[in-house]
Amino acid sequence: MNGINHNDDRRPVVTGIGVVAANGIGVADFWRTLVEGQSAVGPITLFDASKFPNRIAAEVKGFDPDRCLASTVKWKRLPRQTLFALAALDMALADAGLADGNLMKAVRPVHVLMGVSTSAIEVLEEAGLSLFNGHPKWVRPWVLWASQPHCAAATIAEYLGVRVAFHTIATACKAGADALLAAADVIRTGRADIAVAGGADASICATTCAAFSSRQLQSGRNDDPQHASRPFDRDRDGGVLGEGAGIVVLESLAHARARGAHIWLEVCGGASHADAFGSPAADGMGTCMELALANARLSGDAIGYVCAHGPSDPVIDRVETAMIRNTLGRHAYRIPVSSIKGVTGNPLAAAGPMELIACALAMRDDLIPPTANYTTPDPACDLDYVPLARRSRVENALINVHGMGGGNATIIVRRPSP
Repeated sequence: MNGINHNDDRRPVVTGIGVVAANGIGVADFWRTLVEGQSAVGPITLFDASKFPNRIAAEVKGFDPDRCLASTVKWKRLPRQTLFALAALDMALADAGLADGNLMKAVRPVHVLMGVSTSAIEVLEEAGLSLFNGHPKWVRPWVLWASQPHCAAATIAEYLGVRVAFHTIATACKAGADALLAAADVIRTGRADIAVAGGADASICATTCAAFSSRQLQSGRNDDPQHASRPFDRDRDGGVLGEGAGIVVLESLAHARARGAHIWLEVCGGASHADAFGSPAADGMGTCMELALANARLSGDAIGYVCAHGPSDPVIDRVETAMIRNTLGRHAYRIPVSSIKGVTGNPLAAAGPMELIACALAMRDDLIPPTANYTTPDPACDLDYVPLARRSRVENALINVHGMGGGNATIIVRRPSP
């Protein structure tokens, strides 16, 4: 995404936000629990994990499709991650004032860009069990559609009921952030006046959890789940798998102003960059942040808050800290840095959109969300990690996301102009 001229009416701004997370369905509950540092991690209930070495996750609880989705949605034929995306979409459209047919007024096609980390593995698991048990006729025909990576994007496109161009991005945990950057570019280059973007994942199932356990990527605090995800803390022993969806509506500044829309923030820059082959995970985050700052035409000392990737991983948290120090220099010690994953767990592709939504709410309330469960400093992680929510006015925030496979994404967001 090229640098944005700040006099350009095509600057991409966020006018609607919606979230389905383990710590809250809807913006109000999501933000309240973030600010209070209430971890959503608990014992796994979505399948029998009694024989697994890691038996905890951040599950979305109380999600009732009949209550959370429109009556027209045939939800029994859709995977869990797509249901989360549709619910978050409805919230974002309502927040943007584009519900109840208002989106029909769009002159040009709406672009839909969705990030996913995995296909609907729980759907494939169920179909596989039918096959392995000798019952191929039990595999329903809708499984073919529900297990496609682009199911969420295409379902949203159909649901909107307007002219749409839709795209799916599958770049692991940074997929949602990449979708946001791609949507911002679509707005900035004039290909659309309105874009819907975000990420969704629901990978808390036997196959995924077994794979994460075998790679020793998850915390072993089965007896203390609420304190298991502890980003940047000395005693962290691994991340915690989460799930959910974050969806935002982006518009050009001119389009948003013309219809009198509320503007949450501006996406003023960003970048995506891979780790060097053979380097530690997230080692490319430093270059990614440098490119994003140059893209946003900002110096490092203009950043007032870093919403960190911070997955509670013993190595990645240390590397991200070093990359923030290297990029921002002495300024890194003067600004708050926090990770919301102590509360949300790691919702994979939904992580970047949830971080952006957290930044929007932080700017609204002049309140930095804390790093939940950060109690014991790690000498290798020596920045200000905000153990408790803190009053602070943020003009510019930097968002980091790292994905399995060595990808990094950074988004720079700005408080909207008066």
